Amino acid sequence: MATKLDKAIKREIEVGGKLYTATIGPEGVKVVEKGKRNGHELSWSAIISGDAALTRDLKVSLDAFALE
Repeated sequence: MATKLDKAIKREIEVGGKLYTATIGPEGVKVVEKGKRNGHELSWSAIISGDAALTRDLKVSLDAFALE
């Protein structure tokens, strides 16, 4: 049986040589560069509904169009 996620869990990760703090909580997931205040946040509903993937795919297609 899984433990209920009722409070935030913070972990430090390293990506591309930079340190980040990942917070997983009841509201969703947030990743912030170490020492900064603002980062990227996704709600659980956006992840589950596929909105997060749709937004990512749209950004990739717009970036590819801008390079042409």
